[in-house]
Amino acid sequence: MAGRRRRRGAGRAVLAFLMAFGALTGAALAGAAPAGAVQKGVWVAPGVRYEEFDIKAAKGVTHAHVLRVDLGNPRVRVGLLYPGAVAARGRVSAMADSQGAVAGVNGDFFNITETQHPGVEATGASVGPAIAAGRTLKAAVPNGQRFGPALPPGTTTEDVFGVGTDGRARLDRLTLKGSVSTADAQLPLGGLNQYALPVGSVGAFTSEWGSVSRVRATCGTDTDRAAPCSTDTYEVTVRHGRVVSAADTPGTGPIAAGTTVLVGRESGAQQLRKFSTGESVEVEHGLVAARDGIAYRLAVGGYPVLSGGQPLPGLDDTTSAVRTAVGIAKGGRRVLLLALDGAAAYRSGLTIAEVAGTLRRLGAEAGFSLDGGGSSTLVARKPGASTVSVRNHPSGGAERPVPNGIGVFSG
Repeated sequence: MAGRRRRRGAGRAVLAFLMAFGALTGAALAGAAPAGAVQKGVWVAPGVRYEEFDIKAAKGVTHAHVLRVDLGNPRVRVGLLYPGAVAARGRVSAMADSQGAVAGVNGDFFNITETQHPGVEATGASVGPAIAAGRTLKAAVPNGQRFGPALPPGTTTEDVFGVGTDGRARLDRLTLKGSVSTADAQLPLGGLNQYALPVGSVGAFTSEWGSVSRVRATCGTDTDRAAPCSTDTYEVTVRHGRVVSAADTPGTGPIAAGTTVLVGRESGAQQLRKFSTGESVEVEHGLVAARDGIAYRLAVGGYPVLSGGQPLPGLDDTTSAVRTAVGIAKGGRRVLLLALDGAAAYRSGLTIAEVAGTLRRLGAEAGFSLDGGGSSTLVARKPGASTVSVRNHPSGGAERPVPNGIGVFSG
C-alpha cells in the first residue's frame, strides 16, 4: 500500500509539472509527430537549460527549441558569435565551438544575395548594429536597404537586443555618431562597416570589415535596395591619420590595423575628392544608445516584437515561417532564446504575432525577432560533451552560414 501511494504521489507530481509548464507556455504537450512530443528539458550548464515542446499555431503544429539563460548566475553570460569579420559568414555550431560557447542561436538578417546588381559581390554582412565584447563592429544600414520581412511600424534597422556592462539584457536603439575632419572641413560620417551607405554620404571601413569588396556600399538607395549602383563614387585610404591613396571606385582586400578606408557616394564622393595625399585626417565614430548611460558588451540587430509584456501593434499575423527570436524576462536577468524546427512536419512555423505571443507565454517582458527561415539554428552541448550539437532541424537540410549569433557561455 505504501509503495502504491508513493507511485501515485510521484505520478501526481509529474502531472502537476506538465500542467504548470503547459499553462506557462500555452503549448500543446501531447501526442506523437506530427502532433508532437511532450516537453523535454535538460541542463546544458549551471544556469543554462534547454527545452523543446510543440506549439499549436494557426497553420498547424510547430516544434520549438528554447534555451533558458540565467544572467543572474555569475558564471553565465551571453556574447556575440561572429566569424572574425563583419563581411563574413560561419555556421552557428562552428562559431560557438571556436569561441567556447555552450549554446547559441543565429542572429541578425544579412546581405545574402545581390541578384539586383549583377557582378556585385554579396558581402554576407548583417543589417543592424553589432557590438562584440564591448567593441563596436558596425552600424545599421538604411531601412530601405535591409534584407528580411517588413519592419513593424515604428521600428528601424537601428534596433538591437543587447546586454550592458551591468549584465542585464535589454532592447535599445543604437545610432551612429561620427565625423571625418581635416584642417579645412568636418564631414558627418554616414556609415561604419556597412554593406549599404546612405545616399550622398561618406562611410568608414576598418580592419573589422574583412576582405570583401566595398562596391556594394554604393548600390541601391535609402528607400530602394534594388536601385542601380551609384556612378559617382570615390575612395580614400587613411593610414595612421594621413591620406595615403585614393581611387575612383571602392576596392577590395583586407584593411590593415591603423587604417581606415573612406568610401563616398554622390555628394560624399565629391567631398572626398578634395582630400590630398599626405593630408591629415581624423576619423571618429561610435554608437550612441537611445537609453542614456548604457554601455554594451553585446548588441545584435533584428527588430522588436514585444515591449512591456505586450505585443507591438501592427505585427504580421498572416505569414507563417520558421523563426528565431529572443525574449527578456526578470528585468533583464533572464534571456530566452527560441528557434523553431525546420523539419517538414513542423515547417508551417509561426507568424510574427504568434512569436510575440509565445515569448510572452514563456514569461518574457520584451521580445526581439532575429533572422529565420533557413537561418534558424539552435545549438547546445549535450551532457558531458565538449562541443555543441544542432538541436533543431534547419529548414534547408543543413546549417546555413550566417554573419553572427548569440552565444551562451558558462564558467
